Amino acid sequence: MIRLFREESTGSPGFPPATALKRRQLGRTGLMISEIGFGSWPVSGSWGGRDDAAGLAALRRAFDGGVNFVDTALIYGSGHSERLIRKALHGRHHDVFIATKIPPRNRQWPARAGIPLSAVFPLEYVKQCIEKSLRNLGRDALDLQQFHVWNPEWAGDPEWHRTIEWLKTSGKVRFVGISANDHMPGSVLTALHTGLVDCVQVIYNIFDQSPADELFAVCESLNIGVIARVPFDEGGLTGTITPETRFRWNDFRKRYFAGGRRGALWERILALKADLGGDEPLASIALRFCLSHTAVSTVIPGSRNARHVEQNLRASEAGALSESTMAILSRHRWTRNFYD
Repeated sequence: MIRLFREESTGSPGFPPATALKRRQLGRTGLMISEIGFGSWPVSGSWGGRDDAAGLAALRRAFDGGVNFVDTALIYGSGHSERLIRKALHGRHHDVFIATKIPPRNRQWPARAGIPLSAVFPLEYVKQCIEKSLRNLGRDALDLQQFHVWNPEWAGDPEWHRTIEWLKTSGKVRFVGISANDHMPGSVLTALHTGLVDCVQVIYNIFDQSPADELFAVCESLNIGVIARVPFDEGGLTGTITPETRFRWNDFRKRYFAGGRRGALWERILALKADLGGDEPLASIALRFCLSHTAVSTVIPGSRNARHVEQNLRASEAGALSESTMAILSRHRWTRNFYD
């Protein structure tokens, strides 16, 4: 059952007091982060073409609007996303918390069953990735370092336990998280019960509501922060992708929405809009859906320009959805995996 978010989080130091953007605690880390974060994959160039001027404008507008949490990864543009964040933060004096990720050494997304941890996240490789991210970001320590894929078989591996110990005693990483495999929220449950993980990142949106089945309750009981990613289903839940939409050759969504998937998506969107009624943009409802669960610490929509950021920030102002709207949205769960 989805438990609705009822109370606004209080503010915290290190942030312009004029902002209206609400903040929530990132689990046991104690960090007070903006409930709307910034997903930086799109500004890395993976969504078809790279416009650094627009990307910088988007990041700076987000920071000006009160966003103090940015999610990135070493693999995004081969470090370009991290370097762009560093440039956008130049000259700013308030805290912005940055979460990045260690890519799997074998470059397999998602993690494959039976592949040992030593082939994906050996300690020396982890150290090398951290040093690269620190250089890209121009920081002495990372706020949150995440494993970019996960295999539940690794939770009991002594090498992983030694790696976590090194991460937390090295002074180079403040907190450790896991980015759950696509549409597989249950894959991280064993790892969370080890007590070694501070935060989990997971796909959560109107179509994929599976994290609310079990994962969120575990996170709340263990005080583990939750980062909700892909709130727009890679753009599908903005309502702007139709059967006629065409993507650039180098836009990963060309594969994600290949074949008859755009038509199937459009039928779902039309049914969703018909059930909802009203004139609120679907993208706003999609973000508010994520923020309506008490377990969610922040949602990280991807943004490629300042206009997208402006639209995302308004969702925080609007607040949680009503129980009646959440009941409608619960009927639009759609189990499928377009990443395959």
